[in-house]
Amino acid sequence: MASSLVTSSQPNRPPRPNLAFRRLRGQRSPAEFAAAIRRAALEIGEQVSCDARYIGRVEAGEIRCPNYAYERVFLHMFPGRTLTDLGFAPRSAVRGRRARDTEDAPPTCTADPANATSESSGACEPYETQNPYDPYHPHDTYEESDVLRRAFMTGGGATVAAASLGPVGLALDAAAAQRPVRRAGASDAGALEEAVRRIRLLDDRHGADGLYRRAAAPLRAAYTLLDAGTTRQTTADRLYSGAGELAISVGWLAHDSGRFDDARSHYAEALATARMTDDPGLEAHAFCNTAFLARDAGRPREAVRAAQAAQRVARPVGSARLMSLIALREAGGWAGLADRVGCEQALARAQALFDRGPSDDDPEWMSFYGEAELEGLEAQCWSTLGDWPRAARHARRAAELQDPHFTRNIALYTAELADDLARGGRPDEAAVAGMRVLDLLEEVQSSRIQTMLAATARVLSPHRRASGVSAFLERHASSPRMV
Repeated sequence: MASSLVTSSQPNRPPRPNLAFRRLRGQRSPAEFAAAIRRAALEIGEQVSCDARYIGRVEAGEIRCPNYAYERVFLHMFPGRTLTDLGFAPRSAVRGRRARDTEDAPPTCTADPANATSESSGACEPYETQNPYDPYHPHDTYEESDVLRRAFMTGGGATVAAASLGPVGLALDAAAAQRPVRRAGASDAGALEEAVRRIRLLDDRHGADGLYRRAAAPLRAAYTLLDAGTTRQTTADRLYSGAGELAISVGWLAHDSGRFDDARSHYAEALATARMTDDPGLEAHAFCNTAFLARDAGRPREAVRAAQAAQRVARPVGSARLMSLIALREAGGWAGLADRVGCEQALARAQALFDRGPSDDDPEWMSFYGEAELEGLEAQCWSTLGDWPRAARHARRAAELQDPHFTRNIALYTAELADDLARGGRPDEAAVAGMRVLDLLEEVQSSRIQTMLAATARVLSPHRRASGVSAFLERHASSPRMV
């Protein structure tokens, strides 16, 4: 209904690119700049899930003014500058007169989201409203997308992740049950994309075990959104891509927590979604993860074939970094087949592709893939081939290079290092590394890492008299296990 909409004080106009912000990025790729923003946020105690897509929206002028969390981060990164200096519009100009009355009140776009059209709920998008996932900002009065009804929250040392996507058509409460089904809109697609980012952010910090059981609801809701349909092809494309990426993210949570059958099912679902929509990027991602799963599940030949399929479909994407990661997946399969030559050839190809550097064509989900991940995956190959000294060398370098934001990966690489040192006849150094992993497991919940550490403890058990080994074994034995 027209009467339910608040008239905007700003005329409709095409977004104006933010050239000042683009200049600040310099030679860095959007993914690299996003990583720098996340690091800056941590320095001042903020939490933002910035990625390459967010950078693209800012540079395209779609976000005319950031929310308060991003504002604090940007002003911390670029001291002495104002939002205007960074290319943003004044907050009052974007939010209208209500901003003068109460600066912290989020804008109201509709009086009743159930009466909004499929696209009207995005009417306020030029101002980036309070992120409903951000625990540092209240959002009691923010009219969230019908897609996301609860937030992910972190608390204490480990993750307390509560996620629920509730599209219209799923009865969240008595009132919601009475609402008519409506077509999905741009705000729904945006909320779905944000759910994927948030899951990845929490996994990076805390591992999969605390997230997986709660991730099924968002995935079910995502596919319900697809059934609801949309009036715009661009929105439909975003919904299918988002649902596929969410299936992969949930599959990864299953994979990393040892639920291989569940992971295989989720990856297959993503692969089917990619093929229905002819999305080579999503298809390559699904095959890439399928190869990784096959390696971990003891099916190395399948890992090689899935990685080779991923390389075929990934070529049109134009990302050397994506091709590099897929080559590492192939190398892992060759290592599992005890084919040292095949493994070395794939590793060399991965390194050469990586050395081409990042590009704007790199998928946003690849923000984790840097030199540390390259070193860590190579360490796993050499470990599988039984070359413990070489594996330990790469694992140590991986742990040293890893961005502190990726707590889970630091724990993973350090666990790999501990195991390689133990099997390579250096029990005292292995015990030191094992102690570091136990420290990190106070923040990270990962069955994969716990399984690795348990194997290391068994290898070290005959070496209790070596320096530090007994203390490590005792602490490991008394540590809580995931259930």
